[in-house]
Amino acid sequence: MKKFFAFVAFALFTFTYGCTQTPLAQDGTSANSAVITFEVLEHDYGTIEQGGNGVFDFVFKNTGNEPLVLSNVRSSCGCTIPEWPKDPIKKNKQAAIKVKYDTRRLGPFTKSITVYSNASNSPVVLQIKGKVETAASQE
Repeated sequence: MKKFFAFVAFALFTFTYGCTQTPLAQDGTSANSAVITFEVLEHDYGTIEQGGNGVFDFVFKNTGNEPLVLSNVRSSCGCTIPEWPKDPIKKNKQAAIKVKYDTRRLGPFTKSITVYSNASNSPVVLQIKGKVETAASQE
């Protein structure tokens, strides 16, 4: 009789544990999670004049099945300032992370922006690069 109860307890545990597992999608991520998909992961400003426009929008889409929530977006230094949506992004909706580089700093630059979210592919690292040169003098 003890063996029977042990078998029933084991079977119940196995069944309960199996039912609590999250199903996986074909790509190995959770089928019930958010997925953040960017149009581009890197932006090259090329050559910018000192004091020029250093703004770029990294457009992304939630290609998952759950709302996407960006918890934090960090840049590799204080010369790059990211702005991101604080509200959840619903399934198949787009949004953007606005990145502003301080173009008062001369010379070549390469900076990274790390995006943290509830997505199954988090974190995602974005990159900006370019070169800031002095403005041509007006004579």
